[in-house]
Amino acid sequence: MPDAKSVQAVKSVLIAGAGIGGLTAALACAQKGTTVTVFERASELGEVGAGLQIAANGTQVLEKLGLGDDLKRIGFKPDAATLRLGQSGRTVFSNPLGASAKERYGAWYYHVHRADLHRILSAAVLAHPSIDLRLGCGVESFLDDGKGVTVCLSDGAETRGASLIGADGIHSSIREGLFGKDAPRFTGNVAWRLLVPTANLPAGLIPPHATVWTGPQGHAVTYYVRGGELVNFVGVVERKHWQVEGWQERGDVAELKRDFAPWCSTIHQLIDAADETTCFKWALFDRDPLPSWSKGRVTLLGDACHPMLPFMAQGACMAIEDGWVLASELAEANEPAKAFLSYEEKRKERTARVQMAARANAKRFHKGEPSGQLVTYGPMWLAARIKPDLLNRPFDWIYGMNVTRS
Repeated sequence: MPDAKSVQAVKSVLIAGAGIGGLTAALACAQKGTTVTVFERASELGEVGAGLQIAANGTQVLEKLGLGDDLKRIGFKPDAATLRLGQSGRTVFSNPLGASAKERYGAWYYHVHRADLHRILSAAVLAHPSIDLRLGCGVESFLDDGKGVTVCLSDGAETRGASLIGADGIHSSIREGLFGKDAPRFTGNVAWRLLVPTANLPAGLIPPHATVWTGPQGHAVTYYVRGGELVNFVGVVERKHWQVEGWQERGDVAELKRDFAPWCSTIHQLIDAADETTCFKWALFDRDPLPSWSKGRVTLLGDACHPMLPFMAQGACMAIEDGWVLASELAEANEPAKAFLSYEEKRKERTARVQMAARANAKRFHKGEPSGQLVTYGPMWLAARIKPDLLNRPFDWIYGMNVTRS
């Protein structure tokens, strides 16, 4: 057991970034007795983003942080996970979620608006006496002298802590400071997202499912958020000539409609009913797993160390898991560097596996020829009718993990 003096040396942490992962890490660290300062470059925490899927593995952590009731209030519980053919609308399979998934994995599967999840996390952070959230000051640079970490902030100030966590997203300045610039590869895919008021749609047009619509050179995902008030739409198309990474680039609904012209009427009714101000697009870039996340008293979390394609709907959950595991390791260690190496050891294989699974789905969802659809989706259709449990097993290793028990 570490002595009291050595433990005290790791009981302060600086976090760069107040996104989902950074705020989760702050709450988890504070719950375990650590004093936390969070730096966020944005001057306010606003209505940013669209839908997120929070499976049982993420729900478990949020409940341990005391946010279970808030999550229930903001979330939507889908009845099933469904695969449909985008051009015909035909259902390949529909696999139960809801109470069935809760019984299998120990917690609810939720759909949430990112802004709603961010709001309940930030409210908990602001209410916690051991967390100082500083807006309008991003971390520009840092220095680890072996005894602590000094950060230089965008407002000109300097702050010192025992350790630093880079939770500053896909374009992380902390990652660049540790390992240099990354070299992402354009996948040849562009993603669209928009939100559609449910009141604008015919009743029953979109079922209360997490639905993947597959098609030629593209796919789409639909599900409800904000308690069913909105439908979240994400559409991915193969395209070479537009490569702007970042999910806050405005999109043109007319261009989106052209991209999905061959698709069924349900998709077109959905797009026609959209709030055009919620239409965005971004180019999807892929990155290989990092060989290391940490150096000394500095480490990375979430998209800063394992950005992943959105085709497993696990990006937010992986960051949430990271936050809990990292806080647990800091609480047990006698120095941050040891905690960070242990954290890496527990997280790298799992997050890399999710990254690779998301990469594989990018190809699996884009089957246009009947022969390709038959080979890929035929076994799924058959399994759903003969032994539906076979469709759950590939996800057990993801949803069945409860990092709060490890």
